[in-house]
Amino acid sequence: MRLTPAEVEAILDCAARHFGSDAKVRLFGSRLDDARRGGDIDLHIETAAGLPSPLDAELRFRVELKERLGDQKIDVVLRGPGERLGFIDDIARRYGLVLEK
Repeated sequence: MRLTPAEVEAILDCAARHFGSDAKVRLFGSRLDDARRGGDIDLHIETAAGLPSPLDAELRFRVELKERLGDQKIDVVLRGPGERLGFIDDIARRYGLVLEK
């Protein structure tokens, strides 16, 4: 995994603040491959409870995370309970790594 402990901590702190402490955050995509270089940070976030305004929460999360990590490309897939899951969700769940402190 090509994230530093400080980056993981920033991601998890921001996710807890904007999506709740029970949010499950997975890293998936190219950043899982230690042999590669560069690439965006692909995050799949599942919330345990519904959010009153998921889009607002996601935007605030992105802004805060960019402030903490610097100018990096970050892709976010956000899913709440009961939402229909698609192909990208299957990929993230199957191959992604759940981030933990």
